[in-house]
Amino acid sequence: MPRIGLCQLTSSDDPEVNLGLIREGVAAAAAGGARIVVFPEATMARFGSPLGPIAQPLDGPWASSVGEIAKEHEVLVVAGMFTPSGDGRVRNTLLITGLGEHRGYDKIHLYDAFGFRESDTVAPGSEAVTFEVDGTRFGVATCYDVRFPELFRELADAGAAAVLMPTSWGAGEGKLEQWEVLVRARALDSGCWVLGCGQADPAASAIDVNPKAPTGIGHSLASDGFGRVHARLGAGPETVVVDVDPTVSDHARIATGALANR
Repeated sequence: MPRIGLCQLTSSDDPEVNLGLIREGVAAAAAGGARIVVFPEATMARFGSPLGPIAQPLDGPWASSVGEIAKEHEVLVVAGMFTPSGDGRVRNTLLITGLGEHRGYDKIHLYDAFGFRESDTVAPGSEAVTFEVDGTRFGVATCYDVRFPELFRELADAGAAAVLMPTSWGAGEGKLEQWEVLVRARALDSGCWVLGCGQADPAASAIDVNPKAPTGIGHSLASDGFGRVHARLGAGPETVVVDVDPTVSDHARIATGALANR
């Protein structure tokens, strides 16, 4: 039964400072027995400042440093970063590194919503990504992807028992309620565990950020394929470790028939 660490934090504008947060989070989650450690979207640098100057390729120094941290603790790390896109924009990339993996997932659905236009500075990805750890297959998704059930069903069809979902959820009226509904709904749609790891609410740590950027509300959430919540965090920085039983996904899909009866 894989054990997953969710490290809810508030990223700074400095990728080197944020590497320190990753070191701390991986050490804490690994000490709790985690085999996979998940960090939020935009862990490399938070939204609200220019992304082009900090973007690096997957074989660049920032991602390589995260890979070394994962190797040191014998875990796989999933963390949000930004990579060059080749068209003047960047890609919103999930770095997947450790346990023999080192690759990325480029966010497919960009956050052109609630008055924000991610696509102005970020180029979309096009391919769903899965990987295997200790015999269990995992999928990944990023933040606004949660509004698109087709992606989660595609990951389930590819054999994923769980979807790991880093986020930097935008604040606003009703947004916390939408977050919980959507995580649990995608779990029910796909029969997958869905583990959403968000940026903490900067206000909880008295940190000033760009008020127009989606810099996080906290409240990371882990749901199984029946929509049952196994972990729910508050607004501030916090780490939790969750045991993910892949057989629950099999039972959920049989019980609900949501995939078979499409």
